[in-house]
Amino acid sequence: MQTKVSRLSDLKFNLETWRRELRFHFDEMDTFEEKLEEIAAREYNKSASILLEQFQNRILIEKDVISKLKHRCKNKITLLNSANSYDELDKKYHTEDKPLMEDMRTYIKMHYELKEEMMTYFLNWLE
Repeated sequence: MQTKVSRLSDLKFNLETWRRELRFHFDEMDTFEEKLEEIAAREYNKSASILLEQFQNRILIEKDVISKLKHRCKNKITLLNSANSYDELDKKYHTEDKPLMEDMRTYIKMHYELKEEMMTYFLNWLE
């Protein structure tokens, strides 16, 4: 029984950690949007504008993905808190088609790729 209680605690810890990381990334996207607005205000050439619009679109998409992942984490936490027993939880918790952990790994990889591209863009267009 003690192992099962520890496992529940570990699951909650992972979910809460992911939610904090997602909140941070959401705020980071707000910061990147502000920098893109600074570049837009400077009226650079058309190539800067094209990339700027692409980044703005990618930020919107990323924010949507973040919201969905946060919602999935919240639902998993609710499920953890409402389960009558660990055995019941074990059946319910793993029934999702795509495991949340894999989706988080994919998201984090894509987030850092976008961040790296944006930082390179900022180096090129911000003084």
